[in-house]
Amino acid sequence: MSESKEQKIEDLYDVVVIGAGNGGLIAAAELARRSTKILLLEQHNLPGGFASSFVRGRFEFETSLHELYDWGASSNKGGTRRLLERYELDSEFVAVPEAYRLILTDPDECMDVVMPFGIDAYLDTIEKEAPGSRESVRKFFDLAEDINRATNYIGQTKGHPDQNVLLKEHSNFLKTTAYSVEDVQNALNIPEKARSILNAYWVYLLVPMSRVNFTIFVSMVHGYILKGAYIPKFRSHDYTTALDTRIRELGGKIEYNTTVEKILVENGKVVGVETSKGDKIKTNHVVCNASPTLTYNKLIHPKSEVPEIAYKEINARRHGVSTFVVYLGLDATADELGLTDYSYFINNNMNTDELYESLNNLETPKVQATICLNRAIPDCSPPGTCIVSITSAFLPGVWDAVKPEDYFTLKNKIAEDLINTLETATGAPIKEHIEEIEVATPQTISRFTRAYNGVVYGYEPESWDSFVPRLMTMNDEKHIEGLEFCGGYGKRCHGYSSALKDGETAALLTLQDLIQKGELK
Repeated sequence: MSESKEQKIEDLYDVVVIGAGNGGLIAAAELARRSTKILLLEQHNLPGGFASSFVRGRFEFETSLHELYDWGASSNKGGTRRLLERYELDSEFVAVPEAYRLILTDPDECMDVVMPFGIDAYLDTIEKEAPGSRESVRKFFDLAEDINRATNYIGQTKGHPDQNVLLKEHSNFLKTTAYSVEDVQNALNIPEKARSILNAYWVYLLVPMSRVNFTIFVSMVHGYILKGAYIPKFRSHDYTTALDTRIRELGGKIEYNTTVEKILVENGKVVGVETSKGDKIKTNHVVCNASPTLTYNKLIHPKSEVPEIAYKEINARRHGVSTFVVYLGLDATADELGLTDYSYFINNNMNTDELYESLNNLETPKVQATICLNRAIPDCSPPGTCIVSITSAFLPGVWDAVKPEDYFTLKNKIAEDLINTLETATGAPIKEHIEEIEVATPQTISRFTRAYNGVVYGYEPESWDSFVPRLMTMNDEKHIEGLEFCGGYGKRCHGYSSALKDGETAALLTLQDLIQKGELK
């Protein structure tokens, strides 16, 4: 009896959602919208995970988001926008002015080009920079349209497409889905300089063009260029807290500062969860925003309930990168500094195999993705100031070799090197105008999220493990009945837009299971 009084959370739910990141929030909102009794548990004291913000001095920094793709204007809505608008959130999103500015610093491959949104404008610019490339790049975008139609069809069939339909109506999808970006660009005869420009978005996947799956890359590039990029006007924390409010309005329950320590399993089926506070909650369905690696290795209880095939699957996959971010609050405006653009991709060159390998060294990476937030949101900082964030990355485990006594020295050196690179590439006098600076390393990310090695990018989307194979095999990878995964490690791979949509997919699969079993009242 005393045990019952001490329990802080009601002990029976249709679904427990673990983690209030992008995927978990959407999964909870969608299930609550469908009159499901849900409980969302989050280890931190606020929602969003990486989709958050923080304040230093008089600046509010965006934690990680650079831009959302597949959003679109009100007259040309993308899937991400339609998804979030479903929940009638009180959040405003604004358009990013240009696609990106690509700067290559290697003297042998020097380049500085600003690329616009819009397919025709993009093709015009790339033809101007790389004469003779327009037709081959146009074929690249034509393939993207074919592939998007095919992936929409696969999604509608819940991973069970009719092979005859694929053969007759989506042959280009079948011809390209097993290949890397490099393979297809070779087949299209895209000139080298045009590839350098076209492949600038690789930084959002950080897998070499020789390995990254063509389908996911072309879909991402097409989504950005066709519909533009958007960001929340009041940082990601604005829409994630709005989702919190909406989940509660729909009848869902949320508990923060509550860590799930165990997913309880009996005879291959979920029967509940146990929290760090000692609460034991009964449920037959869990949607987990944590990675399968973490879940199978640490959360499933007892461990004997994890089948061998689950370990084989997670061990076969490669973890993506963790990030290194320099957040800068500057006491001068973007105009005064000469920062004319929102998004800067600054690399030594566009040899993505070489750039990727540089992320495996404990030294300053040769790639950075930098934004000047004021170029999209002019009033995001006090008058006479601006916000800049520089993002680079490291492969998992690299920072494990750093000795505690060397940590701050190394962190500050890499931050200074990245600032120097930005100054040299743009001519902006950054260092003399720093009012606030914060530096996040992979170790910072690991402490904040408790993710394996601070991994931000989920599993690497190689051709055998990209979102199409994951969607096609999602029914075969259910190794514990009642357990679904969502978020950056899920079926749609990493990234904000992908994680949001993956939350919806996990919710719909769980809802389908509830209905089939007659568990939904």
